Amino acid sequence: MTLNFNHNAEYILEDDRVLLRPLRETDIEFLLPFALNEPDTWKYSYISAKGGDGMRDYIKEALIAKSAGIEYPFIVFDKQTQTYAGSTRFYDIRPAWQTLQLGYTWYGEQFRGTGLNKHCKFLLLQFAFEKLEAERVEFRADARNERSIAAMKSIGCKPEGILRNNMPLTDGGRRDSIVLSILKDEWKNGVKENLKMKL
Repeated sequence: MTLNFNHNAEYILEDDRVLLRPLRETDIEFLLPFALNEPDTWKYSYISAKGGDGMRDYIKEALIAKSAGIEYPFIVFDKQTQTYAGSTRFYDIRPAWQTLQLGYTWYGEQFRGTGLNKHCKFLLLQFAFEKLEAERVEFRADARNERSIAAMKSIGCKPEGILRNNMPLTDGGRRDSIVLSILKDEWKNGVKENLKMKL
């Protein structure tokens, strides 16, 4: 078995609250305001999109990784406010292992705590387990990022441990990363329904 994944496909995921579509180079116009006005958004990120050049490089690198078949970035559109809200992606896609990671997720300040993230995660997890036929979806975060860790646990992620001092930070130093995951059996046997009830 292998992941049912095609990096050239135009995957569009949506429900009544959110639409996720493949990130494009021209999306700079929708995401640039966040890069210019909300620099703290990338405080805990390995790759920062601060400033105009930062966001251009962020999109460019994501699209290079997509063309290599190892990542699949989305732009997030909030139907409630009719505006673009941020970005998320599948990465470290390993078809032969039937695994991938879900991350590089960020939203503008006005979209945090609104329920948007749960809708995004539901669509992405449903797609990963039921369409791509993944056996495991992994999540990672800076071990200091309490908001992000709480959000991951609230959708059903199980903590697995800490990778100590495992990656550099953009502003210098290194970070510990927490690893969490959801397995296909867990998705089918409770996580899906529990998350659906929270939408």
